[in-house]
Amino acid sequence: MTVEPAEPGLLQKLQASAREQVTGSPGDVVFKLLALGFTLIILLLAGLLLYTVWTGASESIGEFGFFSFIVTQEWNPVFREFGALHVIVGTLASSAIAVVLAVPVALGIALFITELAPPAIRGIVAFTIDILAAIPSIVYGLWGLHVLLPFLDQHINPLLINYLGWLPFFDRPAFGFSLLTASIILAIMIVPIISAIAREVIGSVPTAQKEGMLALGATRWEVMWKVILPYARAGIVGAIILGLARAIGETMAVTMVIGNAHYISANILAPSATMASIIANEFREATYSLYLSALIHVGLVLMFISLIVNILARVLVWSVASDPGGDRR
Repeated sequence: MTVEPAEPGLLQKLQASAREQVTGSPGDVVFKLLALGFTLIILLLAGLLLYTVWTGASESIGEFGFFSFIVTQEWNPVFREFGALHVIVGTLASSAIAVVLAVPVALGIALFITELAPPAIRGIVAFTIDILAAIPSIVYGLWGLHVLLPFLDQHINPLLINYLGWLPFFDRPAFGFSLLTASIILAIMIVPIISAIAREVIGSVPTAQKEGMLALGATRWEVMWKVILPYARAGIVGAIILGLARAIGETMAVTMVIGNAHYISANILAPSATMASIIANEFREATYSLYLSALIHVGLVLMFISLIVNILARVLVWSVASDPGGDRR
């Protein structure tokens, strides 16, 4: 058996190809360096932002302490007393209520568009929902101020007080400017975000799994409940967390309808305040350095809360995706 001589230069070509796979072609090296540079720029900007906010809040941190500021609710600029507990509670409460209101609606829209809607109107409904995400927050605020707020004050709040007034959440007095009004505005604003992401995730469920369930005699509802939602739940959880993060950071729409009251109340029909709303509402009124530093301190706390939410979101998505019944794509 004779071995044919190798093509001249073939060995050198193979060696060069192997070295290229290890070290990368010049284009790959340039691309990697550019990607690394852009990543470092983003990290640098985030670090500079954190440093700037921390520096601006340093006077307040030195006066009240970082954690003491968080657990104190007194906010009295006249007597130079500042604490962020009431706005932290308002932020978390309004965001939680908004998510509770928005998630069923958003998931219902996503399931309708992907599974139930006729093809002729599917695109129209999806386009209409997506348009809501492009509306500026100031427009939502104006609509809430002139339409939603009077409607709640005249029709919904009296019903809640009459039938649920025995609960501390729906106690008198009731104001149009309230935590409930702000939460409804936030819910409307985050519905398109949650719905759009959930729609894409649900649309990626393999058709074979759905058809197999239908072939076994399952109803459309059983397919959605036992196949689609379990398969897509990691992505749905991510969509919900993204909507929560959007609600936590919303400013103008909330500022216009929440009432900006500096106290903690279990009554969601009473005025409240959020971290973003207090900064937007009082930044121009900060006439001395400690007042301005306290507002920046609130912004610093908001940054840390957003960071914690993102970390918890990542952990939650990982845990759901790794569950045997979760999305393991």
